[in-house]
Amino acid sequence: MRIIAGDLKGRRLASPKDERVRPTSDKVKEAVFSMIFDSCYDKTVIDLFAGTGNLGIEAISRGARHCYFGDKSKESLALIRENVNACGVQDKSTIIAGDYELVLKRVPQKAQVIFLDPPYRDGLMISCMELIRDLDLLAEGGYIVAEHSFLEKLPENIGSYQRIKEKRYGKIAVSIYG
Repeated sequence: MRIIAGDLKGRRLASPKDERVRPTSDKVKEAVFSMIFDSCYDKTVIDLFAGTGNLGIEAISRGARHCYFGDKSKESLALIRENVNACGVQDKSTIIAGDYELVLKRVPQKAQVIFLDPPYRDGLMISCMELIRDLDLLAEGGYIVAEHSFLEKLPENIGSYQRIKEKRYGKIAVSIYG
């Protein structure tokens, strides 16, 4: 797992030791950033269910002003800290421990891009997007990037968010809402 573009291009990131944490592959990550292009530049992003911090650090590498990383797993939080420190982006990072509700309630500002990659079988995607809407965390013109199993069919609209794009990569699907 590596950073694929930007100031940190080529940096290797620490990976999980087992299958409990499922990092976004480089192929899917490259496709995601192609879909949202420059939406992160000089903006705030949230990497929720961050795992290794892969997506948030990639956003920082591509010019994001700040990333809020959230996860409840102690192993994931340790990996995020390790990767943030190894990449030297501590000043652009805030790591929040807790479940998605606690994390979202502790983010103090709106984000232009919110990455969601919850455990596939937990059915958290819709309730997570509804909470983002209720807390008014998505900036005007911003995107929610939802990574999910291709077997999970997300609706065209979730609350006030409309699906703009959906792509499949093997057993993974990425849905972009705005």
